[in-house]
Amino acid sequence: MPSRKEIQWSQLKVGALVVAGAAILIFLIFLMSGSTGGLFSQKLKLRTYFTGASGLKKGAPVTIEDVTVGNVVAIRLVPSRNPTPVEITMQIGGEAAKMIHTDSIASIAQAGVLGDSYVNITSAHATGPEPKNNAELPARTVSTIQQVVDTSQDALTQATALMKKASTLMDSLNSPDGTAGKLIHDPALYNHLTQLTTNLETITATINKGNGTLGKLLKDDTLYTKMNATVDQLHDITAGLNEGKGSAGKLLKDDSLYNNLNSAVANTNKLVEGINRGEGAAGKLVKDPKFAAQLDGAVTNLNTLLSGINDGKGTIGQLAVNRSAYDNLNATLDQSKQLIQAIRENPKKYFVIHLKLF
Repeated sequence: MPSRKEIQWSQLKVGALVVAGAAILIFLIFLMSGSTGGLFSQKLKLRTYFTGASGLKKGAPVTIEDVTVGNVVAIRLVPSRNPTPVEITMQIGGEAAKMIHTDSIASIAQAGVLGDSYVNITSAHATGPEPKNNAELPARTVSTIQQVVDTSQDALTQATALMKKASTLMDSLNSPDGTAGKLIHDPALYNHLTQLTTNLETITATINKGNGTLGKLLKDDTLYTKMNATVDQLHDITAGLNEGKGSAGKLLKDDSLYNNLNSAVANTNKLVEGINRGEGAAGKLVKDPKFAAQLDGAVTNLNTLLSGINDGKGTIGQLAVNRSAYDNLNATLDQSKQLIQAIRENPKKYFVIHLKLF
């Protein structure tokens, strides 16, 4: 049976082991909380808002430039913050809080492809002051693995559909049916292309030798010389026009024609205005009904007179219609002419003055 001293020594060893275990546990707690500045260090709480949690859990690490400086202490929904209703509350301790600015960007990242989500804060381009406790940091949404997978799935679906269409197209090309199949399998097209190439080579060789119209255009400089002379003449004509030479130059440079045309238009405008007011014969003709009636009567009388002449009425009508009357009148005029000529030659024969004295 052990003695009392041995029992006390055993109890002392047990107590020493318990104290040592407690000390080790406290050391481990301090060691594990070192990333947040220690158990008794001052903590800084910050908030940020995302469209979704993206697999983030309470207690997840918070890093600055991928260095752990704190953890997530709360995740909750705030419907009034829609479309970013997920509020993430972070706790950061130690000197790391001094590296954060009010315009630092918070984003949800993942540790590898299948790793847990965490919050990363970057201050690469931040220039603002240090945030106060419970301040809000701006957030940036980063595509999650699920979103990437969904996008990849859509891309794979479209690629599969494209491959099916490509397979159908290749089957059509491999088949001798259809236009594309005949272009690939029918040698007639190749023969035609070969013949066309040969003809083009022959034509090109002929042109290079200067034969034919195209060859003359390429090899003979006569056309170039003529065109150059024509351009020179056109240049001289243009220079003359710019200098006001010739009729065309006068039309371009001399404003007298413009002034004359302007004056003529003004006079025409005045004439038309006078006619519209009923001034002058033309105005009377347009505006005065009496003048129009008189003109109509005169035209009627003239028409009656011309009708009578055409019918042979009156002297003028007989002259117009009756040939004998015209001949008699013509003979009378001839005789009158001869008489006048005879009187001029021998007036004494026809004019005798008798004087009688009483």
